[in-house]
Amino acid sequence: MEEKSQASTVDVRALVEAIVKALVDNPDQVVVTELEGVHSCVIELSVAPSDVGKIIGKKGIHADAIRRIVHAVGGKNKKRYVLEILEER
Repeated sequence: MEEKSQASTVDVRALVEAIVKALVDNPDQVVVTELEGVHSCVIELSVAPSDVGKIIGKKGIHADAIRRIVHAVGGKNKKRYVLEILEER
């Protein structure tokens, strides 16, 4: 039964990467890294400097929407995810 629960988990890193690549002008410069802990996981997102505003959106609406999706998936995976948008490389 353990294998079945592992198969149903969603790859959050790939999900964030797909969403972000659809929003930016330079999808080849999108870098998503996952730092995994025991009960939580940090998703670090780095994009081209010209695309940071597109990811954050007006009043942070895009960033908030991506964080909500990540949070919802975390509930399914029984893990807490934190999305960090890195503004410089």
